Amino acid sequence: MDEHVIGIDFGTDSVRSVVVNARTGEEVSQAVSGYRRWGEELYCGARENRYRQHPLDHIEALFATLEEALSACPAGTREAVRGISADTTGSTPGPVDRDGMPLALDDRFAEDPDAMFVLWKDHTALAEAEEITAAARSWGGPDYTMYEGGFYSAEWFWSKLLHVFRASPAVREAAYSWVEHSDWVPAFLAGKTDPRAMKRNRCAAGHKAMWHASFGGLPPVGFFDKVDPMLADIRERLYTTTVTSDTPVGTLLPEWADRLGLSTDVIIGTGAIDAHMGAVGAGIRPYVLTKVVGTSTCDMLVAPPGDLEGRQIRGICGQVDGSMIPGMIGMEAGQSAFGDVFAWFRDLLAWPLESGASLTREEEKYRSRFSDELMDRLHAAASAMPPGPADPLALDWINGRRTPDADLSLNGAITGLSLGTDAPSIFKALVDATAFGSRSIVERFRSEGVAVEEVIALGGIARKAPLVMQTLADVLDMTVKVSASEQTCALGAAMFAATASGIYPDISQAQDAMGCGFDKEYRPRPESVRLYDEKYRDYLALGDSVERLHRKRNRDD
Repeated sequence: MDEHVIGIDFGTDSVRSVVVNARTGEEVSQAVSGYRRWGEELYCGARENRYRQHPLDHIEALFATLEEALSACPAGTREAVRGISADTTGSTPGPVDRDGMPLALDDRFAEDPDAMFVLWKDHTALAEAEEITAAARSWGGPDYTMYEGGFYSAEWFWSKLLHVFRASPAVREAAYSWVEHSDWVPAFLAGKTDPRAMKRNRCAAGHKAMWHASFGGLPPVGFFDKVDPMLADIRERLYTTTVTSDTPVGTLLPEWADRLGLSTDVIIGTGAIDAHMGAVGAGIRPYVLTKVVGTSTCDMLVAPPGDLEGRQIRGICGQVDGSMIPGMIGMEAGQSAFGDVFAWFRDLLAWPLESGASLTREEEKYRSRFSDELMDRLHAAASAMPPGPADPLALDWINGRRTPDADLSLNGAITGLSLGTDAPSIFKALVDATAFGSRSIVERFRSEGVAVEEVIALGGIARKAPLVMQTLADVLDMTVKVSASEQTCALGAAMFAATASGIYPDISQAQDAMGCGFDKEYRPRPESVRLYDEKYRDYLALGDSVERLHRKRNRDD
């Protein structure tokens, strides 16, 4: 008998749900829904690096996609659904009350950005991240960043909490606890939102909150006292244990089962960060670098525990036992901006249409169409340009540097400009820069003794931007395979749903049965490899210069 599962992927801009036949891997239906308030740019401020999302956006888009996807299925599919799992962006934590409901669902905080989910790309906590890093190195006990690459980031759990606590005493007083979005979604679906009993996923806890089994869980109160007593206070209302994503959270809440026409026996699986489930959906295996390429990138590797021999990999975004494949060490790296680099340049060129004037509905349609066509034309023109030593050179740190050696206060740069430089040349330089940033990650892994044997890419850019993928293959001097699924992260969630619900005994068997394979492959071109190898050395030199200037300016300030 066919058995079906549902995978849900909460991305930066939208939710995607897929219904998958767990026995054949066939994607029966899918649906996508954007976040309405996010689309209207509410609660955010790009100049302040503040990016918040209202939980109502998540709830409304979740049910919109589930209802649409299920309605598109053949008769009898709903009765055959056995499990649901979800991934979300991360670290995207939010404050909750004693019942585990986000504070922004309370009328008192309905319009307060500090009461909402703090999106992964929110960088308002730069100072707090530096304080945590400094305390970890000096407090007199273990360095709790040792499994986080040796740095703490403004994109992660504790720095975000501390920033909100300092900015909003009202939210600090009202918050009973804080939860990762990837924990809250499955708890919400199962009706098990009590923060004292909520299952916390190993993936987000290990990579973003300094959880490690050898520490006995999260860092102790004594450490957080050295950072700020406010963190020590909330530490007591968090968690000690974590679970891997093949673990059931519970079954579908009757209210949601009735709304969706599903059984209350449907198993809800433990969540995880989107890139990690995406890597599973793409077929990650030991030493295969799996790149989730979207607004940012997450570069994922897994290795048997014995291969690392107790080593801590310097400058990455964590190494966690079971964060992707239970029984394997999951390692994460990435770039804080990738697709966002290209979108920034597009919006820069389209500034006259974004100048704040009120637009009619027809003008808004024109603006949107113009932006899409502008990106297409930039891509086409840049694709016709072979790489050359005299091209402009760019640095991809427009949203800071995530890996290697996290420093989100750094900025991007472009050099080699002249009066003859045109927009496609700059766009091509930005494409090159994102590939060079990817190469720096590969070289860091290798310099730390971690092999990178193959490369898989997934996500919208991987499927829709051949120039970007071919440049990546040339810069890495490695073949890049592209996942065949349009919704690989949601497919990975579906695989975990099939495992949590008992259809498969482990995630590896779910991968074998439900994997989508690859439908594109980019091979390095020898002549471009040589040119890019020289230019990569220039990229490193530019990065050193920009970093030195940044340090000097900070000292002068």
